[in-house]
Amino acid sequence: MLLGWNPVATAAPLAPPDSVRRAPLDSLMQAQCPGYSVLRVATVLFVGNEVTKESTLRAELDFKEGDTIAAPKLARRLEQNRQRIFNLQLFHSVAVQAVCRNGEITVLFGVQERWYTFPTPIFSLADRNFRSWLDRPDHWRRVDYGLHLVRRNFRGRNEQIIGNLQLGFNRKYELFYEAPGYGKRRRIGFGAGASYYRSHALDYATVRDRLVNFREEESFPIERQYVTAGLRWRRTVQHLSAFDISYHHERISDSIQQRNPDYYLGRTRREYLEFSLTTTLNQRNTFAYPLTGRFVQFAAVQRMFLTPGSSPMTTLRGRYAQYFDLGHRFYYDFGLQTQLRFSRRVAYADNRAFGYEALVRGYDPYVIDGRHYGLAQQSISYRLFDAGRIRLGNIQNPKINTIPLVLYANLFTDAGYVSALSPRPTNQLPNQFLASVGVGLHLVTYYDRVLTVEYTRNKHGQGGFFFRSEFPI
Repeated sequence: MLLGWNPVATAAPLAPPDSVRRAPLDSLMQAQCPGYSVLRVATVLFVGNEVTKESTLRAELDFKEGDTIAAPKLARRLEQNRQRIFNLQLFHSVAVQAVCRNGEITVLFGVQERWYTFPTPIFSLADRNFRSWLDRPDHWRRVDYGLHLVRRNFRGRNEQIIGNLQLGFNRKYELFYEAPGYGKRRRIGFGAGASYYRSHALDYATVRDRLVNFREEESFPIERQYVTAGLRWRRTVQHLSAFDISYHHERISDSIQQRNPDYYLGRTRREYLEFSLTTTLNQRNTFAYPLTGRFVQFAAVQRMFLTPGSSPMTTLRGRYAQYFDLGHRFYYDFGLQTQLRFSRRVAYADNRAFGYEALVRGYDPYVIDGRHYGLAQQSISYRLFDAGRIRLGNIQNPKINTIPLVLYANLFTDAGYVSALSPRPTNQLPNQFLASVGVGLHLVTYYDRVLTVEYTRNKHGQGGFFFRSEFPI
């Protein structure tokens, strides 16, 4: 409507929020402004951002009023900026239009805001994954309940507040605040938080590549608390660096120390400071279920123990992923992950590799201890159908009355290796090449939710169905 006043201007075609089509040369703009090879940005407008501050959106753009853009590159430039705003993950959809008059363009971004406050009841399993929980004879007693509260886009500045009140098997009380950036260009941000956790049970050792659990009905064998604060340096939503400092205090019971003296290297308590530097380059077309682009992340963590006699520990982590549109609804992706950990002595609690954040799919029931690891993953996906946005007719609120549904078939392979200095004789998976192959279905739906069901067979001939709630690579 704001652009309709111009009788000689026709809006550039809109792209869907998850479009992976490459933007064509903008012949339409050249037709509107014949003879202009370079266009000047006269006005940038935003509509639909009732909560979100305009400064938050402008900070994502790589152009402003007064800048010039080559006419053949305009369509691609607009699509790149539209994707940046969409990947703030604050909007259901983002559209862009542009009109030209006398060599000057007016750019209009239209957004549909999401619901930003999420009070979510907690009912979760007190284990690493569903298979590990199901294998426990007392699994119905190993559940957590409470309230998880997230306030996104706080004050309309893309700030986030997270609170956890969790009772049951694991007790957790947490509060975190994250501000990606302050100021006109939103370059410098801040994050802080505090956490207190204790549980009636603790996995204190690894035997036959599975965790051994100890439970105390009346007391808590593990208690952890920490506070953290840090700075953020942010160019755009695609490029973020973070530096954090945290203080940790951890305690285990005498029963745990007796069963595994190496859990904290002969101690029942430990304190340490941790310094971490993380830089991320995220150039994927969408962050929830990427189909094109790349992701690069590097982290360096230095832990300094305040407990006498403990050796400092240095951890380096890296991750790289690339995504390709093969055409005809086929997509290919591959990812690499690695960890290097250096210390004179490493406690059992820190000697973790696969089975936690990193995993060779198909080895879900197992954990693999070690300081260093490498992981390679690849897959081919085929889009079975895209239902677009299903409208719920009885709900009037546009923030919640449409449900996107996209279903992909997926064929994948994983391979990994864990390097361990002196694994227990009963643990056979460290220092061994691991591999698996599988097929799955991936459903992309409401508020960036990705639900997957996969059947996987590993190198050792073991197979099974596994459920996950995020994009695997």
